[in-house]
Amino acid sequence: MKSSAGSWDRASPLALSAYSLRLGKILPRGFYERPVEQVARDLLGNFLLHKIGNTTLAGKIVETEAYLGVNDRAAHAWRGVTHRTRVLFGPPGHAYVYFIYGMYECLNLVAEPEGRAGCVLVRAVEPVLGIGEMRRRRPGARRLEDLASGPGKLTLAMGITRKHNGADVTRGPLVVREPAIREAFRIAAGPRVGITHNADWPLRFYIEGSPYVSRPGRLPAAEPANEQTASHGANRKRICPGETV
Repeated sequence: MKSSAGSWDRASPLALSAYSLRLGKILPRGFYERPVEQVARDLLGNFLLHKIGNTTLAGKIVETEAYLGVNDRAAHAWRGVTHRTRVLFGPPGHAYVYFIYGMYECLNLVAEPEGRAGCVLVRAVEPVLGIGEMRRRRPGARRLEDLASGPGKLTLAMGITRKHNGADVTRGPLVVREPAIREAFRIAAGPRVGITHNADWPLRFYIEGSPYVSRPGRLPAAEPANEQTASHGANRKRICPGETV
């Protein structure tokens, strides 16, 4: 194997530590039954897990985007309830998986109380468990940092498909778990990526300085959103025009 920085022999610090295996509880439904911006921020630093047979794939969530339902023209739910968007208007804590560009599947987690249709796009994770299987699923990735650094990349790496659309992420093979020990980090916020409508809304959240986020060398100008600590931060506000919490 190569020994240069970023090559496969330099595994994620989390993957090299027993810390990565000491996970806390599965996030309960109440976690998701809150304003979507709060959920998008608070998902950062938690672990997305997918169990496939006897193999568990896991990644630390490092980047998310919030979509605000009928109040957000960039959201799939903007036009209301359809066969495709029905899961978005249902109970929180379920997966919404859609197909894009004829080749990628994207994982969203339904937030807000039932009927509100908010969701969080999981944009990037830091691989920590099952990295060999992720590499098999993403043979074109040349570096660990590239393995799941985008919404289409992470679903390929972790075996998440449209079959998981509507899955309950508070139980079953696809879940989000807390870390056993929550580390402090700064969260930055900036414009969402790859959309036309409401592109200036700062609803993309990521762990500042993480090399595992999508487009790490081309991040837009962003303001720190808050400091994440062992307890979820207070002073939360909606940041789309005309709405506050």
